[in-house]
Amino acid sequence: MEISGDPAKHVWRLGAAGALLASAVFLVRPDGLRRVTSWIGLIRSWLRRLTGRGCLPDDIPGGFLGLIGNTPLIRIESLSRDLGCTVLAKCEFLNPGGSVKDRVAKSIIETAEREERLRQGGCVFEGTSGSTGISLALVCNAKKYQCCIFMPDDQAQEKTDTLRSLGARVAHCKNVSMADPSHYCRAAENAADDPALEGRGFFANQFENTANFLAHFSGTGEEILRQTNGKVDAFVSAAGTGGTIGGVGARLKAHNPDVKIILADPPGSALAGKASLGVLWTREDREGYRRRIIFDTIAEGIGLNRLTRNFELAVPFIDEAFRVTDEEAVAMSQYLLRQDGLFVGSSASCNCVGVVKAVMSGAIPRDSGAVLVTILCDSGMRHLSKFHNRAYLKSMDLLPPYLDCDDEHGTAACDAPRSVWDFVSLC
Repeated sequence: MEISGDPAKHVWRLGAAGALLASAVFLVRPDGLRRVTSWIGLIRSWLRRLTGRGCLPDDIPGGFLGLIGNTPLIRIESLSRDLGCTVLAKCEFLNPGGSVKDRVAKSIIETAEREERLRQGGCVFEGTSGSTGISLALVCNAKKYQCCIFMPDDQAQEKTDTLRSLGARVAHCKNVSMADPSHYCRAAENAADDPALEGRGFFANQFENTANFLAHFSGTGEEILRQTNGKVDAFVSAAGTGGTIGGVGARLKAHNPDVKIILADPPGSALAGKASLGVLWTREDREGYRRRIIFDTIAEGIGLNRLTRNFELAVPFIDEAFRVTDEEAVAMSQYLLRQDGLFVGSSASCNCVGVVKAVMSGAIPRDSGAVLVTILCDSGMRHLSKFHNRAYLKSMDLLPPYLDCDDEHGTAACDAPRSVWDFVSLC
C-alpha cells in the first residue's frame, strides 16, 4: 500500500497513537501518571531524532578555528570579460582573521601540538610582516597560548595596532639582511630559545615550517578542485614564504599535470629568477641600485631574496614567472575597486596583475575561455597607511594620474581605466 503526503507527518501520527496506547496501559497502575509522562518524553525525543526536527545541524562551525578555510571562489567579472577567460579568485580575506595566513597559523600550531613541541600555556614566537602575526595571535587566543611577534619597522602601522589590540606582544626590528643577527626572523627564533622560558617557547618559523605548505596542499588546493569540479587551467600567485604557490601548485598538478602554475613577483624579489633561471637574482641586485636593504617595493608580505624550504618545495611545480611593478600593483588595486567593488591589499593586486600578464604573454591564450584561479590574500583595510594612502603613494611617485585629479574624498573618477586594456596602457 502506498502512503501519500509528507512521511514525517505519518511518523508523528504513529508516535501519537503509540503514546495513547501506552497511556491506556500505564494509567491503570499506581504510578501510572509518572510513567506515562516519562514514556511520552521518550517518544517525542525519538521522533525528533528520526525526523530531524528540534536538532541542530551537524555543520555549525566550532568557534574561530572552525571558520578557517572553505572560503568562497568568485568570478572577477571585469578581468574575465576583457581577457576572454574565466578568472576566479579565492576570497581568503573572508577567513575570520582576515587573510590567507589563518590557514598557515592553524596548521603550524596544531602540528606543533601533535608533535608535542608546544606545551600548555606556552608562548608562540614568529617573525612576520604582519598578516601571519595577526592570524597567530587569534589562533593563540583560541587555544590559550601567548603570542610574541617580531616584525620589520617599515610595515603599515595598522598591522602593529591590530596585533597589540589582539593581545600580542610586538617588537620592531630594522629591515636588514637575513645574515644580520638582528633580522626579525632570527630575533624571534632567539627569543623562543630563551632559557628563562623553560622550554615553553615555540618558534613558528613560517618560512621553513612545511606545515605551511601542507595547509595549502590539503586545504586551499583541495577546495579549489572541489569548487571548480577539477576544471583549472592555471593558478597564479605571488610568493612570500612559498607555502601558497607550493601547496596549491602541488595539489593541482597531482590532479592534472597540465595545469600551469604561474608566479607573480614584485620588484627586488629574486624568486622569479630562481623559478625561471634556477638562480636567486634580480635586476635590483645591481650595485648602487638599491634604495633600501631588502628590496624596493610597496608590496608587503611577498617577494624574497633567499631560498626557503617552502619555496624550495614549490620550484618544481612553477611553469612561468612574471615580474610585477609597483605601478602595476597600485593601478590594479584601483581597477578592481572601481570595476568590481573589490578592495584588496598589495599581494592580491600583484596576483591579478600576474593573471593579466599570463594572458598578454600568450602563456594562457586570450579569448580561450581558460580557467585561471588566483588568491585575494587580504583586504585593503590592512593597507590604509601605505598602499591605499594617496599622500604616501604620491611621495613614492606611485599615484596614478586619475587619482591625482580626483576630488579630495576620492568620489570622482577622472580618466580611470574602464577595461583591462586601459589599465595596461596606464602601466
